[in-house]
Amino acid sequence: MTQTVDVVGVVGAGFMGSGIAHSAAAAGKRVLLHEPSKAPLDRSRAALEATLARAVERGRVSEQDAAATTRRITYTTTLEDLAEATSRPERVIGLHFFSPVPLTKLVEVVASPQTAPETVAAAEMLARELGKEAIRVPDRAGFIVNALLIPYLADAIRMLERGLASAQDIDTGMTLGCGHPMGPLALCDFIGLDVVAAICATLHEELGEERYRAPELLVQLVAEGRLGRKTGRGFYDHAGARR
Repeated sequence: MTQTVDVVGVVGAGFMGSGIAHSAAAAGKRVLLHEPSKAPLDRSRAALEATLARAVERGRVSEQDAAATTRRITYTTTLEDLAEATSRPERVIGLHFFSPVPLTKLVEVVASPQTAPETVAAAEMLARELGKEAIRVPDRAGFIVNALLIPYLADAIRMLERGLASAQDIDTGMTLGCGHPMGPLALCDFIGLDVVAAICATLHEELGEERYRAPELLVQLVAEGRLGRKTGRGFYDHAGARR
């Protein structure tokens, strides 16, 4: 019988960590969210409360469910509260969520050669309980999604860099021609150009393939502070858009 996960510990209360905590709490799990200082925890709490308030206002969540989700999260600066260390490699597994966590449906499950089958089963059950679809991926840089996505984004940037097409035409081509919900350059702006560049650097360093190298235009825009939606400018001008 697969073991059920009742308590979820999350280290890091940034955008991704807060999203994981939100999803787990909304699924009825008790959550311990850790940061070494109080300020990021306060920001995480405020962001969650604002998100839930909007959901209630739009009729997506009841006031009772929103309040219950909020109560299930404990914010702590004491790492020992998570009691998270283990010396048993068979109990260790990776879960790679996607941004924004409460809205995306995929989780990549990353098992090592030492991971026990029952640990994989428990991880996949947890993903389902959080409303996600779990896929098993190789324990290598990029897993499945980023290993395929990053060269695609980089090629779109290189096409723009070489003056072969405009940003709008590249994105329209991929949305209308291939049915993608968002074009590659708009997606880069959504993810954050600094994040895309960092993933490029990591994959290029670990895999050594030129298709993962960050395009010069991407490096230049990051150096200029044009990081996409979060700074108001990237490949597009997002001035006035809700961050």
